[in-house]
Amino acid sequence: MRAIGQFFKNLMTNKAMLFMVLPGTLWFLLFSYLPMFGTIIAFKEYRFSRDGFWASIVNSEWVGFQNFKFLFSTNDAYIITRNTVLYNFVFIILGLLFSVALAIVLSEIVNKRLAKVYQTGMFLPYFLSWVIVGYFAFSFLSMDKGMLNQILGWFGMEPVQWYSEAKYWPIFLTLISLWKSVGYNSVVYLAAIMGIDKSLYEAAMIDGANKWQQIKAITIPMLKPLMTILTLLAIGKIFYADFGLFYQVPRDSGTLYSVTNVIDTYVYRGLKTTGEIGMSTAAGLYQSVVGFILVLVSNYIVRKYDRDNALF
Repeated sequence: MRAIGQFFKNLMTNKAMLFMVLPGTLWFLLFSYLPMFGTIIAFKEYRFSRDGFWASIVNSEWVGFQNFKFLFSTNDAYIITRNTVLYNFVFIILGLLFSVALAIVLSEIVNKRLAKVYQTGMFLPYFLSWVIVGYFAFSFLSMDKGMLNQILGWFGMEPVQWYSEAKYWPIFLTLISLWKSVGYNSVVYLAAIMGIDKSLYEAAMIDGANKWQQIKAITIPMLKPLMTILTLLAIGKIFYADFGLFYQVPRDSGTLYSVTNVIDTYVYRGLKTTGEIGMSTAAGLYQSVVGFILVLVSNYIVRKYDRDNALF
């Protein structure tokens, strides 16, 4: 009884704070935790029932791990897994480097009004739809009137059918992904840089440290915990691919599947063909479980070498 009384006492004491986190808690309950019950569809041959969603789940036949064979029993299993992991690995590494570098550059601009203009310009691509980005890419890579082929023509070179040449697309996709995401990600690091105690830089200047030495000895070490946490969270999504990037930008060109086909696009095409919801649910569950394991392993490694920078 004393414990219960203490609980309600703490509840009333912190009711203002609890009320503030209530909307976020409800959001997670409704859109993150409640849908987790639907993962049972991954183990069923889902069939629609006129009695509603829950009746459809209950009445669907249990098939065990049959839905997971869609991902692992085909010749494309290795290709889609390789593409998903390698692309995300490159995006994580280059995204981290460019985001931190951009944040440092913006923080060093003396004219803060001009810095906000630059920041806004680099921030805007994040809000563009992948459909729009796909048309932007097409305006550059079109065979007939693409800007890139026109530039090649000025130098007397033959135009290239970019949407049929798979070897160029790992570079295109990487550049487009960085262009769209780096500006947004740099805002987090820029906010962290703005929170660094200015007296540290003043002391470094008194000791004769130049800008590069200040960045190397103060800025980067102070950003290290944030860099580690965001990288760990990104590793949890290494088996997820940005569907718009790999489907809209290459315009679903079949000749590019060897370098643009990832788990998400493969499942989408399979879902369009077969209509098997259980298969797509199995793919999502597989991605979530593997991502969860990767976060645990990565966090364990970080915790082993630097406990303060680990997630938990």
